[in-house]
Amino acid sequence: MEISLAKLPWYAQVGAFVALSAGGVFAFYTYYEAPARADMVSRQNQLKKIQADITIGLATAKKLDEFRTQVDDLGARLNNLSAVLPQEKDAADLLRSMQNVAMQSNLTIKGFKPSAPVTKELHAEWPIALELDGTYHNLAVFFDRVGKFTRIVNISGLSIESNSRPTPNSTISAKCVATTFVLLDPLTVAKAKPKPAPAPKKAA
Repeated sequence: MEISLAKLPWYAQVGAFVALSAGGVFAFYTYYEAPARADMVSRQNQLKKIQADITIGLATAKKLDEFRTQVDDLGARLNNLSAVLPQEKDAADLLRSMQNVAMQSNLTIKGFKPSAPVTKELHAEWPIALELDGTYHNLAVFFDRVGKFTRIVNISGLSIESNSRPTPNSTISAKCVATTFVLLDPLTVAKAKPKPAPAPKKAA
């Protein structure tokens, strides 16, 4: 049995046309327009992300010179700090410096005994027991010159006694502790820190 639209009443023909048109619109939207819209939204989101990355990159590029200046400044500060707080203690070098200053101050170093360093968070304190022989004036000159060392040296525990047989260049004997400081390597400090003990296992 053949069905011809021409044989249908006009209102049936209109209804059939509307149905076919709606079906065509639905198919077009489902298989073409909806995927195209989704792809467009995805591309717009990607574009926004790229634009945001470009904005961040441009802002960072503008600050590049500032960052370089900060790096140079930090490097210079580190060099200055390394001079004040050397990364390695050198007893021989410090002893030579002390001896030179003592000679320049007309003092005699009778004792020089380094103790074990005391480790702090980022540095170590290195105490050295000193025994000196000379005069009050020369001792003051010695301390003044030690205070002008590039390397930090703190003097503590000072005790002074008069010599039983004084001479023009030797009227007192002094004992003190000269403490210098050593800058620790951050990696060494991190490795030396004890690891936390594992939590005890709960009994089943």
